[in-house]
Amino acid sequence: MTKLSVNINKIATIRNARGGTIPNVTQAAINCQKFGAQGITVHPRPDERHIRYQDVREIRPFISTELNIEGYPSQRFLDLVREVKPHQVTLVPDSHDVITSNQGWNVIKYEKFLYDVIRDLQLNGIRTSLFIETDLEQIERAAATGTNRIELYTEPYATKYPDDPANAIASYIKAAGRAVELGLQLNAGHDLSLENLRYFNQHIPGLQEVSIGHALISDALYYGLEKTIQLYLEQLT
Repeated sequence: MTKLSVNINKIATIRNARGGTIPNVTQAAINCQKFGAQGITVHPRPDERHIRYQDVREIRPFISTELNIEGYPSQRFLDLVREVKPHQVTLVPDSHDVITSNQGWNVIKYEKFLYDVIRDLQLNGIRTSLFIETDLEQIERAAATGTNRIELYTEPYATKYPDDPANAIASYIKAAGRAVELGLQLNAGHDLSLENLRYFNQHIPGLQEVSIGHALISDALYYGLEKTIQLYLEQLT
């Protein structure tokens, strides 16, 4: 079964809108695990507009499943992950001002940089994943960096899915097949939802984990957090 990692950034966004500690992001992480999520994802950005660096430190002792920290490998970010030692770090090429991750790595251009970062993280006992698109050459170069996994950027799939699911998934099937041939494990994330998740999971061989935040937290407003997590888990069986 593909694992579900819940991204709790949006919980922090709501808290930050008013200040204070409501809703409490640590309690949200605890509850997500209690309700069946197999992991927690956080993505601290430089401006800390949702998850703060201190949140990550405070959450870490309560993660009994798996902690995945996403982010651009700035020095500050790398210092944080060396300190808290998550199970996985997902490296993303975000510039400081993007609203949300909107592209995968150009591994061909940044291969040496990524190789050095990945080696450092792995020496610290941290599994690595690269946020990447479905271009086969990029995936081949990702394997050369030594990363353990890649995370397929699924916004293009989600955008095309309502009109033509078979076309939407086609490049992902090819990308996943090539990644597996190269010995890479597969994650996926971005705009996966109750509408499109089951189809994606059924068609992608070797999918290890999906990271879902915006859609899941939005659905929780209607169904409640516990019910929503169960609905997402059902899509992955």
